[in-house]
Amino acid sequence: MSALVSHITSTGYADRVLSDQQIGRILGGSNDRRYGQVKRALQSGDLVRIKRGLYVLAAPHRKYPVHPFALAQILVIGSYISMETALAFHGWIPEAVYTTVSVTPGRKSKEIDHPDFGHFEFNPLALHKSDFLAGVHRHVISDQAVLVASPLRALMDMVAHRKQEWTSLDWLQTGLRIDETHLVQTRIKEFPALKGVYKHKSTNAFLSRLETDMREMKENHMASKKGAQL
Repeated sequence: MSALVSHITSTGYADRVLSDQQIGRILGGSNDRRYGQVKRALQSGDLVRIKRGLYVLAAPHRKYPVHPFALAQILVIGSYISMETALAFHGWIPEAVYTTVSVTPGRKSKEIDHPDFGHFEFNPLALHKSDFLAGVHRHVISDQAVLVASPLRALMDMVAHRKQEWTSLDWLQTGLRIDETHLVQTRIKEFPALKGVYKHKSTNAFLSRLETDMREMKENHMASKKGAQL
């Protein structure tokens, strides 16, 4: 174990993402000392560079592996996990998702490939800033706090990103393979919170049609359930 790893571990920062400034405070001394120890730790594999000025300890020195959701929010500050990644996280789609997809408050799309942590995609959407985090919730995964869109918000972010026009619920059930059980369990009161989020009329029209058809689906489901109990 390198001296740098020993210092970081002893201060309780082993599972955190660390900046040059934080490492400097942990080590003390001159910038040259910090630079030398960081360089040696990178060469030995004890330290992994996320991007310029940001690092994590290698897996053997951590209690928990670095979660890609937490890493995404370090790579682009202010972003949250959404679209296919969030739907898979909530168990709404059966396919494995190998790209960590986020929505960013910025104006430019960005893709990042990291040799150790995988592929990341960041997408801007036409959103009203005041409602940027509507339907986005904080989760703690292996002691790492992350922001993840609810299933409905993730779905509507996907609609907005793809500029998807409404056809029917079949697009969700057949195209995305979302099980009816998940749709029925969606709370109708979640819809009003999203009506001030999206700027494009077509996305809001999709949201309205989805709400109408999901209300009908829930009513039919409840009626068939009552009928089965009689």
